[in-house]
Amino acid sequence: MKGTMKAIGKWKAAPGVQLVEVPIPQIEYGELLVKVKGASICGTDVHIYEWDEWAQGRIKPPLVTGHECCGHVVEVGPGVTGFAEGDLVSLESHIPCGLCAVCRTGLQHICTNLKILGVDTAGVYADYVKIPAICAWKNDPSMPIEIATVMEPMGNAVYASLCEPIAGSSILITGCGPVGLFATIVCRASGASRIFAVDINPNRLEMAKSLGAHESFDARDPDAVVKRVLEATGGDGVDVVLEMSGAPSAIKTGFKALRKGGRFTAFGLPSKPVEIDFNNDIIFKGARVIGINGREMFQTWYKMAGLVRSGALDPRPVITHKFPLVEFDKAMATMRSKEGKVGKVMLIP
Repeated sequence: MKGTMKAIGKWKAAPGVQLVEVPIPQIEYGELLVKVKGASICGTDVHIYEWDEWAQGRIKPPLVTGHECCGHVVEVGPGVTGFAEGDLVSLESHIPCGLCAVCRTGLQHICTNLKILGVDTAGVYADYVKIPAICAWKNDPSMPIEIATVMEPMGNAVYASLCEPIAGSSILITGCGPVGLFATIVCRASGASRIFAVDINPNRLEMAKSLGAHESFDARDPDAVVKRVLEATGGDGVDVVLEMSGAPSAIKTGFKALRKGGRFTAFGLPSKPVEIDFNNDIIFKGARVIGINGREMFQTWYKMAGLVRSGALDPRPVITHKFPLVEFDKAMATMRSKEGKVGKVMLIP
């Protein structure tokens, strides 16, 4: 396909983004061209927008940004099978090499040579995006665009929550940002017996309760959180902690509230090294600590698609705002707001 398209991206090494007109990507062997129907904003995009230390060290302008989206296939490259024009696809943002030892032992999502859409390659905040076919997930054509748009970030929550079975388990979710809210829905849909939500934002705590959390707590009083969790679990602590915030205080609270032999799932990214009581929180407690990076390719996607198909999992209540792509600055201001009920912010080209 020839011509130009609108795109949002980082065209200069400074805070903010620019709306530009760029050539439509030309696909090559093994690739698909996708017309973007919906995209959403991730915390990574906030870092890039703000041009913080991490972004300055990782992003190389000019670059179309964004990595969460769905769309319709409009071109199928040579060597691609299993996809056709018109397919509704969601995109897996992790681009594996397929050849390293990690990929070849079934762990493509943490590929040694991993590239990330919208970080290392041109992203989805545009009319069209090209993607290796290995990174496209074909959806049921009847799937609502809102659900297809957030399959990638919801996959983080599905992987973090269901890396081990949780039916009948008590869960503590520390951090009620969009992925923490998705995790609340996933845990409720998967039969968790008790869900405790922790955050510093009262609006997000209210959202967590509306999505299925049984109790919610202000993270700024960690002793009260641990005390109540222990009371509610007969003094044992929760079976599973889903740490979604990266806040050092939340990490410590999670370990204190975890029962012996429990599972601590680490998803949130701390901004600097975190000190923990390794002996008492992990070794003597017999805790299992599992790091979560993205989604398993593609075990997580099959679980997620099945839950959505069954009707048990509907992420749409987490999507609180929608903006046209050209109003990206307004969408980002909403995403960064500390006030109001802000969950997932969606963009429509």
